Amino acid sequence: MPSNVPTTFRDLLAGCEQSAVHLEMRDAYAVDYEKGPFAEWRSGYQHDPADRGSWWRPWLDIVADTVGRGVVMRRARIVSEPVSEYIRYEHSGTFTNIAAGEQVRWLPRRETSGIALPGNDFWLFDDQLVQWNHFAGDGSSQGPEINRDPAAVKLCSEAFERVWDRAVPHDQYKIR
Repeated sequence: MPSNVPTTFRDLLAGCEQSAVHLEMRDAYAVDYEKGPFAEWRSGYQHDPADRGSWWRPWLDIVADTVGRGVVMRRARIVSEPVSEYIRYEHSGTFTNIAAGEQVRWLPRRETSGIALPGNDFWLFDDQLVQWNHFAGDGSSQGPEINRDPAAVKLCSEAFERVWDRAVPHDQYKIR
């Protein structure tokens, strides 16, 4: 990654050369229960695997472009079981992330004991830069924080790899 810190998430991915990993540890993120994709899903909507144009844009285009440049993108989700309604929603649409080129795995929270985990969700770019994702109790974003501290990078890298090694690939993870 270049020595100057990009200002947007899109810039972070654009500057990425080898790997971008994301660890999600919450059972719910801010959602609108009355309208939008989560509300549609609750009403029975399911993504059509044959209709790629209807999937989450522009995110999936960004993933496809990044992976197309040779960057490996991996996402691990730590989840409580039985899973929350929000996690059911995420799981139902994850095939779109995979179709765009992301690798996704799931790890039940009870299997994380013994893993030193950071206190926040994060992205780690090229094992050099961490973007912490801060959330309020209601799941609303409190904004990102960029960190290049080698100790933070090491913590995130080691935590992600330990979670990844224990986690179940998306196509094998059964919702409980």
